[in-house]
Amino acid sequence: MKTNDQLRRFVFEGADVRGAIVHLDASWQAVLARHPYPPAVQPPLGQVLAAVVLLSSTIKFEGALILQVEAEGPIRTLVAQATDQRTLRGLARWDGEVPEGGGLDETFGAGRVVLTASASGGERYQGVVALEGASLAGALESYFVQSEQLPTRLWLAADGGSATGLLLQRLPGGREDDDTWPRAVMLADTLCDEELLQLPAESLLYRLFHEERVRLFDPEPVSFRCGCSRERIEGLLRSLGRDEIDSVLAEQGVVEVTCEFCNRVYRVDAVDAAMLYREQGPEASSTRH
Repeated sequence: MKTNDQLRRFVFEGADVRGAIVHLDASWQAVLARHPYPPAVQPPLGQVLAAVVLLSSTIKFEGALILQVEAEGPIRTLVAQATDQRTLRGLARWDGEVPEGGGLDETFGAGRVVLTASASGGERYQGVVALEGASLAGALESYFVQSEQLPTRLWLAADGGSATGLLLQRLPGGREDDDTWPRAVMLADTLCDEELLQLPAESLLYRLFHEERVRLFDPEPVSFRCGCSRERIEGLLRSLGRDEIDSVLAEQGVVEVTCEFCNRVYRVDAVDAAMLYREQGPEASSTRH
């Protein structure tokens, strides 16, 4: 049986080609449990979650990688975040009825893909490309062609139970006479969604590359974890200014903030608010916009 919620990286021995496979089961179910996503929204959301874990495995840094799809059609937003600790979270926003089984044009309309790497030290790198192609995987491949100039291929699949993906990437400096990259891509193109969703990493690699010399690395566990905290919510409320918070308290008696990723509700009453602004002094009473 398939091992749940793992990233498995691999390399082709003697060739400048690397890859990764991710399977998400419990972590994918944790994302679905937070919001009542329609059936047509679930596969694209699962695909971007698998994709962001795969893409995070190709860069060495401490921090988070955020993959956003912003569009004007039925699905308006997909957001997925993966950290160097192999934790992830994600969400989707949609408007009206989302067609099932449609292409990018029917599901998203005009849009763009934004990839943001945020290092723990504060550095940020962001790349943006148009949402174009036959699939989300194709749109992400276009990002690498335009922004990274690294030949990269992705195969993504998701259903109500699992989300999974395969990445292949040709590393710079490869020999001109090395045909490993085109052969690996040709073999991976024979995959069907059912195989990608159901086969464990070892079986998947044997199915595709049993005639190649492939080294599979140890599994890296992946888990759902939201980065929200009461401290972050309190920082957000401080930035709004005391006048605005006092206005909400006077009207509703409590300030409620809900994390969109995990659906956790944070409540701040009058006593909590007084504690928030006590250390800021008189200047905290002026609202900042």
